[in-house]
Amino acid sequence: MKQREANFSWNMPPEGLSAGKPAEANSAAGKILLLIVVMLMCIGVVVVYSSGAGWAQRKFSNPEYFLWRQVFFTVLGIGTVIMFSQVDYHHFKKVSKILLFFSMILLAGLLFFKFIGVIKGAARWIPLGPVSFQVSDFAKYALIFHFARLITEKRAFIKDLNESYYPLLTLLLCVVSLIAFAPNFSTASLVAVIGFSMMFLGGVRIKHLLVTAIPLIPLAGVFAIAQPYRVSRLLSFFNGGDDQLLSYQVRQALIGLGNGGLFGLGIGASKQRELFLPLSYNDFVFVIIGEEFGFIGSVAVLFLFVAFFVCGLVIAKNAADGFGRFVALGITIAITLYALINIAVASNVLPTTGVALPFISYGGTALLFNSLGVGILINISRKRDVVAVPEAEMSITGGNG
Repeated sequence: MKQREANFSWNMPPEGLSAGKPAEANSAAGKILLLIVVMLMCIGVVVVYSSGAGWAQRKFSNPEYFLWRQVFFTVLGIGTVIMFSQVDYHHFKKVSKILLFFSMILLAGLLFFKFIGVIKGAARWIPLGPVSFQVSDFAKYALIFHFARLITEKRAFIKDLNESYYPLLTLLLCVVSLIAFAPNFSTASLVAVIGFSMMFLGGVRIKHLLVTAIPLIPLAGVFAIAQPYRVSRLLSFFNGGDDQLLSYQVRQALIGLGNGGLFGLGIGASKQRELFLPLSYNDFVFVIIGEEFGFIGSVAVLFLFVAFFVCGLVIAKNAADGFGRFVALGITIAITLYALINIAVASNVLPTTGVALPFISYGGTALLFNSLGVGILINISRKRDVVAVPEAEMSITGGNG
């Protein structure tokens, strides 16, 4: 079929070139990625303690409550990275369908319990003893695994509407809808972006994606304004020229970033953390970084996520097979996207959402799933000479006409 749009292609070297430059680059990318993640986790421990001590004293009469829980999950996260870096990522290909449908069952189950009144408020968490399990994190990674499998298996007819695009779109819309009705509109939107990005990189026709976006974007807009709290967030953002119309959180966040100046106030010297900025240890943790470490510290954290993104792309480009390539792309896009959205919200570039900063914000579920993702990325970087590369999987071709 004649191509009507320019392709971008990541060519892979012939099989057996494990000692060449691509293999060396992949190995180096995996090691640098591990260093970046450990640095982000360490920053998270310091900042969560600094930002959460006042809130922990108020809520739990223990200023170190958030600290020790964050240390626990950080150690567990590093262990998760190490463990899954040793597990062959092809195991996830074998069970991807089971993981995806199990995650959908869990999401549907939460909605059912919400419908019958067992769950009050948002149906996002499953309590597991002293911790809670956020199902959307599980669903996000299950979707990445299964999309990577389907895109790889459908490479020969990826541009076909009925055989390829509709099955992928149906699965994506099912997962996104279940998350959105929790309600968790911000996470649903990000999962949709991840799914469409993987389809585009997999070679799905741009015109199919655009035709889908035409009705979906207005529908998402209607859904976004269906709840008063989302309307108030949007009004607060778009009327941001008037300080009096900014939400309390946004005002306090901007004050905190302004307080930091170029070099920051110093570790533990944040003024906003002392019960002025809600969720300063979670959704708005980047504000505390900006206040205590200044503009330079904020840019350094942003640089770490950019470096993470570059390492993820290098690993994807030199993956041993199509499945590994698209898993690496999906994980890299997911973690980087969450980071950029969190930073943009803290800086009032985007409306307020409940998106945590990967590896830094307080919390266990997201940290562990992202650690799982990093472990898989490192494992993919090590598999250069293990799997034969079929001719059909020798390149990544962006959506063609």
